[in-house]
Amino acid sequence: MDVNSDVMYLQGVGPRKAEILKKEANIVSCEDLLYYFPYKHIDRSRIYKVREVNGTMPYIQLKGQILAFETVGEMKSKRRIAKFADETGTIDLVWFKGLKYITDKYKTGQEYIVFGKPTEFGNNYNIVHPDIDSIEDTQQVASGLVPFYPTTEPMKKAFLHSRAIQNLQYRLLSGLDWRLPEILPSYILEKTRMVSLSQALRNIHFPESAELLKKAQLRLKFDELFFIQLNILRTARARRQKLEGIVFEKVGDAFHRFYKDCLPFELTGAQKRVVREIRKDMGNGRQMNRLLQGDVGSGKTLVALLSMLLAVDNHHQACLMAPTEILAQQHYATLTEYLKDMDIRVALLTGSTKSKDRKVILQGIADGTIQFIVGTHALIENTVVFASLGLAIIDEQHRFGVEQRSRLWIKNKKVPHILIMTATPIPRTLAMTLYGDLDVSVIDELPPGRKPVKTLHRYDNKRADLYAFLHQEIRKGCQVYVVYPLIEESESLDYKNLEEGFKVFSEVFPEYLVCMVHGKMKPKEKETAMQRFVLGEAQILVATTVIEVGVNVPKASVMVIESAERFGLSQLHQLRGRVGRGTDQSYCILVSSYKLSNDTRKRLEIMVNSNDGFEIAEADLRLRGQGDLEGTQQSGAGLYLKIANLAADGQILQYARNMAEHILEEDPDLESDMNRLLQERLKTLFGREMNWGRIG
Repeated sequence: MDVNSDVMYLQGVGPRKAEILKKEANIVSCEDLLYYFPYKHIDRSRIYKVREVNGTMPYIQLKGQILAFETVGEMKSKRRIAKFADETGTIDLVWFKGLKYITDKYKTGQEYIVFGKPTEFGNNYNIVHPDIDSIEDTQQVASGLVPFYPTTEPMKKAFLHSRAIQNLQYRLLSGLDWRLPEILPSYILEKTRMVSLSQALRNIHFPESAELLKKAQLRLKFDELFFIQLNILRTARARRQKLEGIVFEKVGDAFHRFYKDCLPFELTGAQKRVVREIRKDMGNGRQMNRLLQGDVGSGKTLVALLSMLLAVDNHHQACLMAPTEILAQQHYATLTEYLKDMDIRVALLTGSTKSKDRKVILQGIADGTIQFIVGTHALIENTVVFASLGLAIIDEQHRFGVEQRSRLWIKNKKVPHILIMTATPIPRTLAMTLYGDLDVSVIDELPPGRKPVKTLHRYDNKRADLYAFLHQEIRKGCQVYVVYPLIEESESLDYKNLEEGFKVFSEVFPEYLVCMVHGKMKPKEKETAMQRFVLGEAQILVATTVIEVGVNVPKASVMVIESAERFGLSQLHQLRGRVGRGTDQSYCILVSSYKLSNDTRKRLEIMVNSNDGFEIAEADLRLRGQGDLEGTQQSGAGLYLKIANLAADGQILQYARNMAEHILEEDPDLESDMNRLLQERLKTLFGREMNWGRIG
């Protein structure tokens, strides 16, 4: 047996099960199976007596005999029950599926080891769908830490439950003689003092002791994070060497004039620092690939504008691409307002630009008379041809797929500089893994005059107080957002809640205009409702999270989040960022039910106590794990970690990255004999050739 063989040929798999393994668990080869890790281990070294069993035990193991079988119930409630006994008493074993198989397989009067979770039923205990092994197999099954593998319903139906996966792992490792080719050079193993790959894989699936299991986990987590970092850093290094950037040699009249005469307020220290970093990047002959992180309202757009002025000073165009028409229109309005006293032509290109205007704009982009272009996906259509695109700025980058973005710079003879802006604070460990090939700038100061948003937590049985507060704020001239959750699984119920909420707010505030926005509305209707709020005609906007990104309404100073317990921390923080745009004191009111789990209570407390996006993102990562972080996975580059956990394994990640950096400094192309193994492993893991059209 070879690790590269198709898993179908492993004894006990075959074509049907192989198809299910591929579809449900992404297991195609024998190596994929070996890297399908258990999600927990349970100690099976102890055998309990029946009289010791109680309903609070998580799992137990018993040794005894089946005395008799009986079938109870009919149709869907039909079940097979076995009376299982040792010298201290009896317990029921219950099956709802595979009844005939159970009767044929297990015999009365024979001794078995039974393993499962006891539950209380009436005054008796039973174990539903237990694992049963003959006494001869005791050594294999009852010898300590037993792995539990993630399985889905289709896997279970095909008899690929956790125990079956364990048996396949045993068969595969035995067939390989428990030996696997090493993937790390000996110098790394000596330096890190980690166990070999063979020991690690053996002990993750069949731990000899708790200590060896720990060592196995450390080795496999290191491998996973190390090769991700090595690939990211090598790709970034190669890109920098192979891709010439457009050199922005000077800081000219446009930049100086705007900085001196048109700046609406003094830049914060953080904005100045970021502008310096961007200037340096665009002047050194290499293509800039920078991620600009900054909380909502921190002044990213002004930094973007100053970067665009550098492009104009060096006789190039700049474009700013936004994920929605509303956001594109707002960017366009902001830029034209900033540049009203300057001779710079700015155009807006979106899906709804009229064809007569579109023709003029496309001509201006092609002949270079339009210097700044703001737009949506419309910017990447084939009809858009730039005279000389020097800088592409992408706002809320995770809304665009890698393929879509790459089409922006394929249009150009030379690769433009790329600045990616996000208001989603990304924890350091996640940024290192998702955006590890980008240079990162952070704006960590709010502009002067901005007051931090006050966040309050209120229970939904105190609505009268909430409505009184909103009346008071609206009378002062403020506007209010009311956001309802929209979760796929309960979509129809959520829409019902939203519509009921809209009705209630319309009844409670009859003297004001209340409008509603949600994803099922036609784009035109949505746009109209949104514009009424933006223009101040409507005082209350009832919406789903469609308003999460970017909309700037300075008079909107209250954000009410209904069923706040159903949102993640990062999403709550994003929503809170919609208010606090003006000089008024702003409020974010989290409305929840009274019954909350500890985790949820903790989440809402963090929101009330902190306005720091990075602190919140780190807490979100700890509470929810990397798979759930909203908005941080760019489409086309999901993060699928098999064993490492970015919330818990930050130190391992940092160590792995440092080692990868050190190795690439010494041997950038991994050509030396001692790094040949690393080169081979990278090809296996990230096999496709680098495509320089898909940067960023």
